[in-house]
Amino acid sequence: MHIDAHQHYWDPARGDYGWLTPELKTLYRTFGPADLAPLRERAGVQRTVVVQAASTVEETRYLLDLARDEPSIAGVVGWVPMLLRDAPALIAELARDPKFKGLRPMLQDLPDDTWIANPDLTPAVEALIELDLAFDALIYTRHVDAFETFATRFPKLRIVVDHGAKPPIRDGMRGWQSWADGITRLARLPHVHCKLSGLATEASLDWTEATLQPYVDHLLQSFGPSRLMWGSDWPVLNLNGDYLLWHSVANTLLAGLSDVEREAVFGANATAFYRL
Repeated sequence: MHIDAHQHYWDPARGDYGWLTPELKTLYRTFGPADLAPLRERAGVQRTVVVQAASTVEETRYLLDLARDEPSIAGVVGWVPMLLRDAPALIAELARDPKFKGLRPMLQDLPDDTWIANPDLTPAVEALIELDLAFDALIYTRHVDAFETFATRFPKLRIVVDHGAKPPIRDGMRGWQSWADGITRLARLPHVHCKLSGLATEASLDWTEATLQPYVDHLLQSFGPSRLMWGSDWPVLNLNGDYLLWHSVANTLLAGLSDVEREAVFGANATAFYRL
């Protein structure tokens, strides 16, 4: 089974997507399962993991409601206020839904790049570990130091870095080394995985397979095919690509893998990581 390990559904009318404004014309409309279905089918993707796009519990409940009646949604990664005292109880409540698979704080949008290293997060993280839930990390290179502290503190937590830590692809080689070094450091932690997603969005408009090749190669070399999982980041992907193009390019860039390794990246790893 092929799994899209990272995509979104949203309805701007809900009013809690602070980043989603009318200026983003390509994205400022409702996206639901019926919109993705024909793209999934043409790509041979059977199921998906839907990831939060708003920092509210209400959006997490909205996604779980969608998932309840949509068999293609294998799991939901939601959001809770992890520093609040009642966070562990809220996580336990959400975990009663079998499609609730983990949490993602939107670290890239927080004013404090060291937020993730706060030891006060411990009760919420311990709840995730106890309930066998996962943690998605939406980070840039600037977060690596604090995130490494966090990941080292919780070796029993299943962690995945979203979008290859968003390399500065459109800047060419200017930001390459710091990003590559950060990836190497995080990959040394065996409980940290990585999503092969979001790369086209970080590239310039004229990106090609050759543009993305060194980044994919470094992620593959660092994490290996057993800790990488393919995701579309649809519909954000529509800002600088499309579903079928990215799926095809990813297949080409991973052509050197064995059949078993490709099956892992395109489905088996996500199934195991998220307990789908």
